[in-house]
Amino acid sequence: MERRIKLKTLNEHIVCAICSGYLIDATTVTECLHTFCKSCLVKHLEERNTCPTCDIIIHQSHPLNYISFDRTMQDIVFKLVPNLQENEMKREREFYRIRGEICPKDIPQLGEEEAQQEKNVVSTDYHRLDEQVNVCLECKCTTLAPLKRRFIRCSAQATITHLKKFIALKVLEGPQKYREIDILCNDEMLGKDHTLKFVQVTRWRFRNPPLKLMYRPRIDL
Repeated sequence: MERRIKLKTLNEHIVCAICSGYLIDATTVTECLHTFCKSCLVKHLEERNTCPTCDIIIHQSHPLNYISFDRTMQDIVFKLVPNLQENEMKREREFYRIRGEICPKDIPQLGEEEAQQEKNVVSTDYHRLDEQVNVCLECKCTTLAPLKRRFIRCSAQATITHLKKFIALKVLEGPQKYREIDILCNDEMLGKDHTLKFVQVTRWRFRNPPLKLMYRPRIDL
């Protein structure tokens, strides 16, 4: 037997404690598992290193390395709140329109035959239609070899772990050595789950491409 409940009874679980709105790009603090909108949490952590809810110290110097996108929570919020996903998409499109840019999510829909042809072409290139980021990878030490090609272009959804595996493949014995590498932006170590889009928005704002990153042997803190 189905039982209806009011959405407001769930608000405490799906509302951001910072902006009091429904979670958008839900991001969780790995130390205490409290969840906030990504933009709200990033702005908060630019000035403080504590959780906005419980005040636990996330990390003394690099709190942004200890937060991660909570896809499950975001899916739940979008399913529970009517029209939230659609309205957020409209706002995102308007954001890009004002700046004279095309929203990355507005990929033209292909016909069935064209879609099959496109599928055949990109069968081994799953991120070709993603928003792309230009990256410059430079070595920050003398113990690791520099990359022969330091400029790369890849999906904005690629993570720092993907870059670590790429670098390990090129300069170490293989991608399995990726844990021996740190990647930095503006001399700040980046978290393994950070996407390039996240790094670009939070560490490279208002700067011209490419996104400049440095790599070095891992330093255990």
